[in-house]
Amino acid sequence: MEDSTVASALHKAVAIIDPVLDVLADRDPVGLKARTFRRPTDDDTALDKVLDSLAKALNVTDFPGTEAWQKLDGDARSEWWVARIGALNTVAVAFPSVFGVLVNRLPLQDLLGFANQAMVLVAVARENGVTDRSSHVQMLASVLCEREIDLSERKSEAPKSPERQSGPFALLHAMWDVATVLREVSDELAKRPRSRSVFRWISAIPVIGGLASYIGERGALSRAAKEGRRWVKGHEKAIGPVSSVSDPADYPATVRK
Repeated sequence: MEDSTVASALHKAVAIIDPVLDVLADRDPVGLKARTFRRPTDDDTALDKVLDSLAKALNVTDFPGTEAWQKLDGDARSEWWVARIGALNTVAVAFPSVFGVLVNRLPLQDLLGFANQAMVLVAVARENGVTDRSSHVQMLASVLCEREIDLSERKSEAPKSPERQSGPFALLHAMWDVATVLREVSDELAKRPRSRSVFRWISAIPVIGGLASYIGERGALSRAAKEGRRWVKGHEKAIGPVSSVSDPADYPATVRK
């Protein structure tokens, strides 16, 4: 499979991932994040006390945009995406039956596992100051596909990202959308960091297989995140405030071949 095909699919995937991360990091529809910075007063109403309690519960999770989040350093913020969001998505990876009849569309677990790792890796890169989409594509290609893709000749027009809805299932919907895009490069899926062989073997056993699969996928996700951080540190000099490619067809000839 040519680099251009992989780059195109990863570019589409990142275009889905970025808006979801923006929603989680920036949206505050009911003002709970803002309330984590607020201090109670004597004039507080019963509603204020209820909202403050909810805000306090949100703050305990170190959710992006809260007071607790502001106190975290880059490494801690990166780990938050692995421990919180990555762990949630891994449930779907380990138990693909949540998608009903879609479970028969193999390799579903590799598709979802790759998508989950891609989402967390992009989040980790963003927390380490890498916001350029082309750099995200290069990182995913290197860490998940074992490919070094040169996207140095980029056009200046930024690509448009689809508007993503918020809600409790936004992450799972986005992960499935990413997995659908990645079906274009199904040959690359097995290259991602995967569960240790012992967990893959146990995962075939009824009842305990789901738990073994979850533990194995969590370990694989952690390894992927560590490799992503190493990639960012290894490319600090090369990564700058560059703009992203506006469309997969705009990749340079060295990539399109």
